[in-house]
Amino acid sequence: MRFLLSILILLAVVVPGLPAGAVESGKKKEPAGANESQLKRPHIVLVMADDQGWGDVGYNGHPHLKTPHLDAAAGSGLRLDHFYAAAPSCSPTRASVLTGRHPNRMGVFSWGHPIRPQEITLAEILKREGYVTGHFGKWHLGSIRADSPVNPGANGFDRWVSTSNFFDHNPELSDQGRPLKLKGEGSMVVADLAIDWIRQQAAGESPIFAMVWFGAPHLPHHAAPGLAALYAGLSKREREFYGEITGMDLAFGKIRETLAELGLRDNTLLWYCSDNGALNVGDAGDARGGKHVLYEGGLRVPAFIEWPAAIPSANTTPVRCGTVDIFPTLMEIAGIDDTGGRPLDGISLVPLIRGEMQVRTAPLGFWNAGVPGQFTNPGGVVTKVLPTIENWSDNKVERVTRRVEKIPKHKFPGDVFAGHAAWISGDWKIHRISGTSGEKVRWTLYNLTTDPRERKDVSKQYPEILQDLSTGLEGWLGSVSASLRGADY
Repeated sequence: MRFLLSILILLAVVVPGLPAGAVESGKKKEPAGANESQLKRPHIVLVMADDQGWGDVGYNGHPHLKTPHLDAAAGSGLRLDHFYAAAPSCSPTRASVLTGRHPNRMGVFSWGHPIRPQEITLAEILKREGYVTGHFGKWHLGSIRADSPVNPGANGFDRWVSTSNFFDHNPELSDQGRPLKLKGEGSMVVADLAIDWIRQQAAGESPIFAMVWFGAPHLPHHAAPGLAALYAGLSKREREFYGEITGMDLAFGKIRETLAELGLRDNTLLWYCSDNGALNVGDAGDARGGKHVLYEGGLRVPAFIEWPAAIPSANTTPVRCGTVDIFPTLMEIAGIDDTGGRPLDGISLVPLIRGEMQVRTAPLGFWNAGVPGQFTNPGGVVTKVLPTIENWSDNKVERVTRRVEKIPKHKFPGDVFAGHAAWISGDWKIHRISGTSGEKVRWTLYNLTTDPRERKDVSKQYPEILQDLSTGLEGWLGSVSASLRGADY
């Protein structure tokens, strides 16, 4: 009871619906007698790994991995033990974080697809509401040239130093459209860029929104020699993979320690997750499958929220939630009502942070429509992505980005849904699998509590549940298809 009371008292200073966080017509409503420190909205730092499976972290029981900083943060905040990426590959999930919407709504079907410039992003809204905004690291949502309609700056980031895709040591980045070559271990390079910017902003009056998207542990795996040496006795493949994750852990730890040094940690919401499930060399825990599939191993990822002002004691939750929930959660925390009026696929997790949510209030939907990914040239950022307009036709990412504003017509009808879709409601999960025509459909049903590996199809034993969930899923697919055809713009 004392724990719940503490959370409610602390959230009163930052969560809308309680006095200090309320926002009305874009202005903060100041309660009588409130002091200045009580009126500050939290700083927000979102950190994302690239291809880190649910079990690829020490705190989830990995037998070898050394991730002391991630373990410490997960052990002091709210650990999200059933957290889902919106898609089993990188670009779609990143689009979901920015918008709170399923990536297919904006045409980010698979890796390498650019986000539509018509979307309203988290950074755009937070910037409008007075936050300073920065993006550092992997973008992978379109061209990072200065004249790109979908670069991080065009999506609401005041400051951005980003790469078109994954990166390792000595990365080549786009510093707001200008080529920048840096030396060092990739994760630490990006962390240092974010830290330098956070230090500068900490002296100002505006709340900070920083998005740090690492390129590890994406293939190819090249750990710094000292990090690989921590795993002596294991195979070279394991040493390089685990070393990359430990390097990312050190970079994350430096960000966390800097927040404490600057006196920001108490009122900074630090949210960590991965963009999709495990690689073959990785660990999906007790789940089926891995990256690129809609089974649990491809979607369930490590995640936690650390926010001492609102989460004063460690806690874990079995409530199922995901990357689509980040946008609506942060909107409520920041006291923002006007989010563009478009259909969202996520829900606010503020009740979960308060300790008031025991069961998710809305299903989670997933859809791989069978559209292949787009190669986006990870290595040649400077030579292939940054040059002048004459080179648009020289690189696929530039050609695709140039066409991204166009809304597809008649390719995604509202009643025929190709590919593999899934729907999670409570402990139940259904799969809808069809071919490229979308007309011949096979259904399966699993109980994730008793069958986390999705091995035993119980659709015949529970026809009423299958019928109910399939109706919900197909209704949702129709809504996603309508957005894709331009209904939201």
